[in-house]
Amino acid sequence: MPKSATIRARTEQGLKTEVETIFHELGISATEAINLFYRQVKLHNGLPFRVKIPNKVTLQTFKNTDAGKDLVKCKDADDFFNKLGI
Repeated sequence: MPKSATIRARTEQGLKTEVETIFHELGISATEAINLFYRQVKLHNGLPFRVKIPNKVTLQTFKNTDAGKDLVKCKDADDFFNKLGI
């Protein structure tokens, strides 16, 4: 089927630049990515990923880590696993 429909959308310039860099690394264009997304929506009969609002604990964790609080730092993988008790 020939492609003749047009999609227009506005987004933040920084987001567009970052995402188009990722598309380039994947070897696809923004148009191909949008068509891929549309096909996945059609296939799933909805969004192809879960969309949910984080709970209070998760939101607080995001705020703390963004502020550099409550972080557990590890010097290497062994230290990481030791701290996890594995």
